[in-house]
Amino acid sequence: MEPKRSDRRIKRLTKWIIGIAAACILIFIAASNLDVILSVISNIIGLFMPLIVGVIIAVIINVPMSSIEKRLFTKTNKPRLLKLKRPLAIILAELLVFGIFMLVAALVIPELINAVPLLANMLLDLIDKLATLESSMPLEDLPFGDYLANFFDIDWNSARDAINSILRTYSGDFMNTALGTVGSVAGGLLNFVVGTVFSIYSLFHKEKLQSQARRLMNAWLPSRISRYSQHVASVFCETFKNFITAQTTEALILGSLCAVGMMILRLPYVPMISALVGVTALIPVIGAFIGTIVGAFMILAVDPIKTVIFVIFLLVLQQIEGNLIYPKVVGASIRLPAMWVLAAVTVGGSIGGPLGMLIGVPTASALYTLVREATEHREMKIAEESGQLEAQISPPDSDTADTEKSGDNLSN
Repeated sequence: MEPKRSDRRIKRLTKWIIGIAAACILIFIAASNLDVILSVISNIIGLFMPLIVGVIIAVIINVPMSSIEKRLFTKTNKPRLLKLKRPLAIILAELLVFGIFMLVAALVIPELINAVPLLANMLLDLIDKLATLESSMPLEDLPFGDYLANFFDIDWNSARDAINSILRTYSGDFMNTALGTVGSVAGGLLNFVVGTVFSIYSLFHKEKLQSQARRLMNAWLPSRISRYSQHVASVFCETFKNFITAQTTEALILGSLCAVGMMILRLPYVPMISALVGVTALIPVIGAFIGTIVGAFMILAVDPIKTVIFVIFLLVLQQIEGNLIYPKVVGASIRLPAMWVLAAVTVGGSIGGPLGMLIGVPTASALYTLVREATEHREMKIAEESGQLEAQISPPDSDTADTEKSGDNLSN
């Protein structure tokens, strides 16, 4: 028995050594050719980008589509009407999602473009006022007059000309950037159209696609790997569904509270800024701060004092939302510690921009769930093995030993 057990240990150790050595060699090769590998991955992603966009759109649209489909034609059994449930649900869900984003873009982009020249003019007016203040008021007579005189010892005309030149330069760069952005958007329009068509097809036949994927895995993969792959897919689907539902609810709540508060405080641009704050709140952790910065930038073009009021109001609102609303609405759905949420947003943003921030959190949540399940399974297995080992090593109980002795005495 002992030689066989030692042979098994030697074989297992040999497999571990070979596996670790192979992994080290692969890591070294990958690190040596990192540029080539990244280029190949980028080309593959670019090749499949329309399908990737389609999958992302399908995952997002599936949440409102499923809810709408459950509520359509609930009191009829007519086959014709029942066949129309899925197409109508897809159309209504597509119109709802794209309509919201188009409405926010129509509200925000024109006002943001108009705010840029207003801020430039405000900055130039501020310089003129500072120059007038310096020429009309003897600064040496004021408290800390020497420091103020040194501070205001500036050629304001030269400063104004320099700022004008900078604004002209950056306005030209801004136009070039805008034209480049329009070109990239036009280039990505084909991917979006193809992805939308693919998402509609996949949503219309989602049960059939799920059945085909299940059959392929059962036919071509070992049963254990097939079952685990299906479990991984179900965890990802459930996590994304819960995250989209909860994050959308939280964004609606935050946008509504922002609108009510801005109306009470009599701040400008209420519909536009509240819609912007609600949409940017779809990105966890930092989304609301992005909305706050853009909103403050736009109010600054109208009234600097109201900008301060707006920033204070949004910071207080975000504290209330982060401590009271977010844990109850979103926290239970993603089951991810705050540290990993921030890490997922950071890594996702560096990889895929705003879309990467949005997708990073549910992806990290699903991976966190799978790692937690695997860890718990491993701990249970180790506990069972240690329990069996203790049972083999431990001596018999004293009661059992006494019973055996009394039985031997009776037999004698």
